[in-house]
Amino acid sequence: MNLILRLLINAFAVLVLAYLLEGIAVDGYLGAIIVAVVLAILNVLVKPLLILFTLPATILTLGLFLFVINALIVMLADKLVDGFSVANFWWALLFSVLLSILQSFLQSFFKEEQT
Repeated sequence: MNLILRLLINAFAVLVLAYLLEGIAVDGYLGAIIVAVVLAILNVLVKPLLILFTLPATILTLGLFLFVINALIVMLADKLVDGFSVANFWWALLFSVLLSILQSFLQSFFKEEQT
């Protein structure tokens, strides 16, 4: 249940950011759910490999290269999902940063109390 709630929150965040950013477009809420699922899968499968292969660049830039990796993940999701489009790399970078912030903010409301 927690996974489904997190995916719905992420889909809502994708939908809000697509509405606010002119360089990002998504086709409805179903498209946002698909984008959230694809981003989750890419973050689990592809992102660790990219981090491993670009470790020297990440260390050299003191971790700032991770922003580039996040933007590349968003651009890969753009290629995989038909109802999702990103204008260019800079929109993908802005989208990934704002998506992380908005996800953290929204998920803090639904955080379960630890006893």
